[in-house]
Parts: sequence; structure tokens; C-alpha cells
Amino acid sequence: MTQDHTTAPDAAPANPAPWRPTRTVAVILAGGTGTRLGLGIPKQLLKIAGKPIIEHTLAVFEAAPEIDEIIVLMATGHVPDAERIVAGAGFRKVTKVIEGGETRNDTTRIALDAVGDGDVNILFHDAVRPLVSARIVRECVNALWSYSAVDVAIPSADTIVQVDADDCITDIPVRSRLRRGQTPQAFRSGTIREAYRRAEGDSDFAATDDCGVVLRYLPGTPIKVIDGSDENIKVTHPVDVHLADKLFQLAAAQAPRLTHRGYAEELTGRTIVVFGGSYGIGHDLTELARRYGAQVFPFSRSTTGTHVERAEDVAAALKTAFEATGRIDHVVVTAGILEKGALAEMDDETMDRLLHVNFVGPVTIARQSLPYLQQTKGQLLLYTSSSYTRGRARYALYSATKAALVNLTQALADEWAEFGVRVNCVNPERTATPMRTKAFGEEPEHTLLASEAVAQASLDVLISELTGQVVDVRRAPGEPVAAVPAQPGADASEQLPADVNA
Repeated sequence: MTQDHTTAPDAAPANPAPWRPTRTVAVILAGGTGTRLGLGIPKQLLKIAGKPIIEHTLAVFEAAPEIDEIIVLMATGHVPDAERIVAGAGFRKVTKVIEGGETRNDTTRIALDAVGDGDVNILFHDAVRPLVSARIVRECVNALWSYSAVDVAIPSADTIVQVDADDCITDIPVRSRLRRGQTPQAFRSGTIREAYRRAEGDSDFAATDDCGVVLRYLPGTPIKVIDGSDENIKVTHPVDVHLADKLFQLAAAQAPRLTHRGYAEELTGRTIVVFGGSYGIGHDLTELARRYGAQVFPFSRSTTGTHVERAEDVAAALKTAFEATGRIDHVVVTAGILEKGALAEMDDETMDRLLHVNFVGPVTIARQSLPYLQQTKGQLLLYTSSSYTRGRARYALYSATKAALVNLTQALADEWAEFGVRVNCVNPERTATPMRTKAFGEEPEHTLLASEAVAQASLDVLISELTGQVVDVRRAPGEPVAAVPAQPGADASEQLPADVNA
């Protein structure tokens, strides 16, 4: 993936016209119907990373200091859906949600009418490009000081061929001069209005790209191209949904860490309940969060007699934390067991224990935690392992429960969105914990992730706005890691489930 970077300013055109816009307006084009995705709803309403695609998109422009106002052009019949999203997210910059036109031409004209008269910067952006970066928005707006039309594009990694009606190649353009267009496209209002005014006299006019309208009808107007990014994908086909969801997950995993002061500001006064908090990741998370000012209540079978699969034990634990602090902001479930062996050879008692601790426990905790988390708009954090993607021989039930937790995470994130409660799942690679040492013995230091690193990543997820995500935690190449020896008396059921693969 390419990394966002600020491009060096190019020389401005000779004698640029003075430009003093009264405001900058982002027009979000959300008129798609989702036909190519085979959906019964517009694709911009489809949920990715726990939220509708259009909500992710609007959030970028809402947060951009360069944007003064947002206007949404919504698919016919779905304006109320968009209005509910805007109201629920509290987007203050959105001033209008109106229906788009039957064609792209009509939609742009409706948008220009909605913007009104006067000198204005206008950015047109596809609602189904939710991964547009703040850097791209900033550079588009900045470029309008020197240029009256701005496009966003990235180099083409593929050779582009031109074909005739029989699909035979007629030309192969030089790839180094080709770009793949993205959005937003930005304009001084007078420029885009004049381009469309001239286009009205052309009976063959059919716009699919606003920069193309300027290029065709105002041929002397320079159109500045700034660098887009590979992540700024357009969700058009079914595979794009999965790609976008994964990109949100990677963005979360790569989010920059806060300073000590930043963590303290986020966590001071918050209450965190950790089930399985005596050893391994649960213990490390407890200690880390406490250092940043959180009030943390760890519960486990060995230290507090708490069995996660027992509803009465879970209820008592949550009540203890709530009565002590008057709130519960986060509930973390690191409890889990790893039992090796062929399914046909596993006794009933072992199977029952594994299923109850690894799956019934998290389900029970989720049910009991919801009333508390609703009050604080908090988060439930679960843990899986990479074995959830493919069942492994001699770990059949373990793999099955890890896959179940991923599905539980995604389902609950959807169910609980109306309550403002977030649900996420951490997926660490093979981690040095007492549970793993007990199951596999001592392993080479360089092959395992430190439990402290998983605890830190978990904390980052807790203070994020993510929901419905499976966040991978991986060891960076060359990162030093020390294996954790088994701690005397450690209860394997309290350790973080780790990837069982080499």
C-alpha cells in the first residue's frame, strides 16, 4: 500500500486570478443503488467496520478543518436513511441531505443549486470512497488557491491497452503518463458552473467525471492533479467490501501510539473490567491501564473465584466494579483455554470445559455487560487467534470457538450500534504467555510476540472509535521479544488464546 505524503507545491500558473472564496463545501455524491453489489439497499448504506460506508466518508470531511459545509446528494427514496445517520453521528457540518438526479449531469446541477451563488470552493466526492485521507482533502483545498480545477489520481500499476469494437488492441499508451482517477475533485465554483453552462448546449453531453467536463468545455483551464492513495478505493463490487473492511482493520493496527499524557487523558476516570486478568495479556493490560489512570478490576478463577461461564459469577464481578466507581467503560475478555488432541479422543469433560470457557463465557459476559456499557457508550473487547480462519487438526474445538468469537464480534457490533456500544476482537499472532508455554513448552524467542505488545495494542483499540473489527497484532520484523516462562500456579484458563501455528 502507498503511504500518504504531502506533495511538494508546484509552480503556480502565470498571473493567477485572485481567489477569495467565502467558504469550502464538500458535496458527497451518494446516488448509487448498489446494483453491482447485488444489494437491496444503496451500497453507501452497507456497513463496513461497524458503520455505514457513508458515515465513514462523512466523518473524514466533518473532521477536516478545511471544510466548512457538507451537502449530501442521496439516492432517491433514501434521504431519511442518510438523515438518521447524520443525526446519530452528530455531524454538524452537514447542512442539507437531498435527492440526487437521475443522471450524473442532473446530480451536479442539483448540487450547484444547493451550494448557492457566490465564490465558493466545491469538492465532489464519492460517498463509497470511505478511506479518503485528511491529507488528500487538505491538498485539494490548498491547490484551489492556485488552480481552478483539481483532480486526484494515482499511477497505474498495470499496462493500459486500447481496443476496438472487436476487442483487438489498437494502442498501448505509455504507462508512465497514465493515472487512475479518484475523488474528490475540487473546483472554484465559477469554473464548474461555467463548464456546465457551456455543456448545456451540447446534445451529446453526458458527464461521468466533473474534471472531464472542464477539460472538454473549458479546454484552456489547467487541471491540477494531486496524489491520491491506493487505499482510497471505491466500493463497487462485492470484493471491494472485503478489501475496504480489511483496510480499516489495517489502519487501526497501524494507528500511531499516543504519548503517555495522551493515554492518561483518555483513560483517567474510566473503569475497565478484565475477565482473565491474573496472568498473561490480561495482567499486562490491567497494569498498563492502571498506570494511565484507569480503574481496573481484574477477575479470574484462581484469584477471585470467578468462572466466566457462570452468569452469577459474571454478574457479581460487574456489580463489584460498578458499585466501586459508578460506571463501566470497557469490558475485556482474555479468559480462554487451549486443549490439544483429536476430537474423537477428547473426553466429554474436556470438551465441555473448552466450549464453556472459550465461547459460553464470552457470550455470558456480553449479555451481562450490555446494560453497563450502554450507560457509558463503552466497548466490549474479545480475543481470537488466526486459527479462526481455518480449522486445525488436533485443535478442532479451539479453532471453532475462535471463529465463533469473530462472528459474535461482528454480529454484536451491528446489534449494539443503536446503543452506541462498540465491540471489537483482537487477533494476535503466536504470543508468549504461560498458556502457550504450558501447551508447547519453551520456544525460540524470535518467533513469539511479547504479551505486553498485545496489551498495548488492546489498549489502543479500547480508546478508538472502532467497532465490529478483528484487529491483527503482529510483531514488526526485527522487534526483540522475550519468551515468558510458565508462572507457578498459573491457571491456563486465564491466559490469552494465542495462534497455535508455527
